[in-house]
Amino acid sequence: MAFSDFPEQAAVELLQRSLARGRLGHAYLFSGADLGQLELVARTLAKTLNCEQRAVPPDSCDVCASCRKIDGDSHPDTQWIRPESKSRVITIDQMRDLMQTMHLKPVHAEYKVGVIVAADRLNPQAANAFLKTLEEPPPKSILVLLTTEPGKILETIISRCLRLNFGGETARFRDEALVNWLADFSRTAVEEQGSLLSRYRLLSVLLKRLGELKESITGALTARSPLERYDDVEPKLREKWEEELVAAIEAEYRRQRADLLTGLEWWLRDVWLQTLPQTGALLTFPQLAEAGQTVARRISAPAAMENLRVLEQTQWLLGSNVQEALTLEVGLLKLKL
Repeated sequence: MAFSDFPEQAAVELLQRSLARGRLGHAYLFSGADLGQLELVARTLAKTLNCEQRAVPPDSCDVCASCRKIDGDSHPDTQWIRPESKSRVITIDQMRDLMQTMHLKPVHAEYKVGVIVAADRLNPQAANAFLKTLEEPPPKSILVLLTTEPGKILETIISRCLRLNFGGETARFRDEALVNWLADFSRTAVEEQGSLLSRYRLLSVLLKRLGELKESITGALTARSPLERYDDVEPKLREKWEEELVAAIEAEYRRQRADLLTGLEWWLRDVWLQTLPQTGALLTFPQLAEAGQTVARRISAPAAMENLRVLEQTQWLLGSNVQEALTLEVGLLKLKL
């Protein structure tokens, strides 16, 4: 993928202008609603920096050996760091490995590029160790931090990075799959009869979608894993790749689960708005207004507001090591519909 393939965004244009002038920063923080999209931008930046046939304005060709290696995660001068271990954090050992690599001279390319995916998952020790590299970066190196939750990153790290935002908060709500699922959920909510059975139907709709997401993520990330490309590897390296794959699947699943529940929370916000007079223009999902209005007629504004608190609390609990199905069950049973 090249910069020219991205929708027109000020952040992409700024990167290209900086490349053209040779005035890139040594560290960037890319934030946005879609971590996968941020990875694509970071990968395109890495390809453009080291492209053997760089276009004008600066862009990757996507066909030279360097671009192909970066796309295949096999370029020795581009390193990716992702949350790993059972706690799904980025550890100090990972950051030490990155920092050691970044201080070496490039093997084949002009620039060393280090990409930290989900930088909000840096544990305190890793974050503090990383600060020295941010303060005294090696020459011909670029560090790119990616996050959907910049508020969880240390201010001392943010202050040492150039921050670029890709897409607004509501960009994720234009996703067709999310809107279609919310339509199914809202139809089921309209049929809610106040019985325990009907509430468990809602839970079933949610768990089914989460199962589909987990299956899709597992398939996509497994296909991209080096485990699928290399059969004859040392046992220790295979074990490392297997651990990284498990951690990557869990991290991506948690991200997409959070997006799904955030979408549900914003639909419940629409329901709350529809308990108030003349707020139709403020709806996040106007295409679901009819179902939302039906639910809004059955509950009070305070009850609708309480639903938002329940979803927020459920999201917070899921961020810790709680049992997912039980947490979601308790949360849905508390909703006033």
